[in-house]
Amino acid sequence: MSDHPSRTLATFVAQLRFDAIPHEVVERTVNLYVDWLGSALAGKGARPVESVARFARAAGTCAGEHAGTAEVLIDRTRTTPYFAAMINAAASHFVEQDDVHNGSVFHPAAVVFPVALALAQASNASGREFIAAVVAGYETGIRIGEFLGRSHYKIFHTTGTAGTVAAAATAGRLLGLTPEQMLDAFGSAGTQASGLWEFLRDAADSKQLHTAMAAANGVMAATLAADGFKGATHILEGAQGMAAGMSTDADPARLTDRLGERWATIETSFKYHAACRHTHPAADALLAVIDEHGLEPDDIVQVTAHVHQGALDVLGPVHSPVTVHQAKFNMGTVLGLVAYRGQAGVNDFERDFSAGDIVAFRDKVRMALDDEVDRAYPARWIGKVSVLMRDGRTLRGRVDEPKGDPGNTLSRGEIDAKFRQLAAFSGAATDAEAAQLLAAAWNVATAPHVGMLFGGAPQVAVSIPAAA
Repeated sequence: MSDHPSRTLATFVAQLRFDAIPHEVVERTVNLYVDWLGSALAGKGARPVESVARFARAAGTCAGEHAGTAEVLIDRTRTTPYFAAMINAAASHFVEQDDVHNGSVFHPAAVVFPVALALAQASNASGREFIAAVVAGYETGIRIGEFLGRSHYKIFHTTGTAGTVAAAATAGRLLGLTPEQMLDAFGSAGTQASGLWEFLRDAADSKQLHTAMAAANGVMAATLAADGFKGATHILEGAQGMAAGMSTDADPARLTDRLGERWATIETSFKYHAACRHTHPAADALLAVIDEHGLEPDDIVQVTAHVHQGALDVLGPVHSPVTVHQAKFNMGTVLGLVAYRGQAGVNDFERDFSAGDIVAFRDKVRMALDDEVDRAYPARWIGKVSVLMRDGRTLRGRVDEPKGDPGNTLSRGEIDAKFRQLAAFSGAATDAEAAQLLAAAWNVATAPHVGMLFGGAPQVAVSIPAAA
């Protein structure tokens, strides 16, 4: 293990070149980009997202359709990279369909792609540079999430904490930071990293704030580092660094685990259901039981979801959801939707989360800690359910890889269909516009410049301050 893992990781991402990234990692990154883009567009019109956008406009940075160098996807205005990353990151995390890396329990796309897109547009970067920056962000954030461990996730929202440093790595790669500057960016990002789970108890809007500020603070940290601003050089593993204050089981070896050999980016899962990922394994297991036995939901007396401790920590506080977003963190609601509607998609939640049959089914669901499931987590998210039927039978279902995991992944056709559904859900793009966006997104790796997604010539490149 490196005796200075923060520096080793910072050096790796600062020096990462597109040509060093295996072809299958590039392909996966393109898939993740298309998937993210749908989630970002789906945030249009969401109250907390629009609040973040109004804040940015009030700060005087969203002056109109052609102002600024980076694009705000929900309203097609332009602004600075800082505020574009902020708004797009808030939008990305609203409908709960952005990707997740199991082992780190981290949603990379919501904090990495908003930064990469904003700075690539602002600097006329090529698709190759865009992809390299994204991979830098994914590899950084995933490893930090794994390093901080399970104890961290019990209190802290890893996407807000590890995500801030991931965003800084993404920004730093596009700004061309040296290894020493990247280490400074890590330090400034880590000291701003935050995000607490308490918001779940009262349906607060903090989750969108976590991604918004992780992305924006990452841009700030990298831009300051380019200007010579110094950051703590042991921010991750230092005596008063992130692990010291946010973890009791941190493992520094995870920060540099097989850098350049193990590509954590391709381990990332897509989200099939529009709900907290902790509900997905049980949802898929219940669907398997229903399909295998041809069950009618009304004949089900009780469902026990056998879960890991992380699911209890995150889903446990939500007993009687009062909002759509809170319903996505309630196991009973999700299982009710998949039982009666066959899925738990964005439209199903909007229409039916408080419908009588769903609420009645919700009250039939309980969660129980399962030793096998808990020991496998977070590397594997096993789904197990026990279903008590009206006729006295107890049926059991199991899935070892929920839909969307690397071994049970979404095809490009399924990602394409998901994108179109999300764009239509919010009205952020017409069918014709969605087709154009998809055509460009699937070919982003070969684009000579990453321009505005909704048309218009690339802006004049941003001048990056030299290091002091």
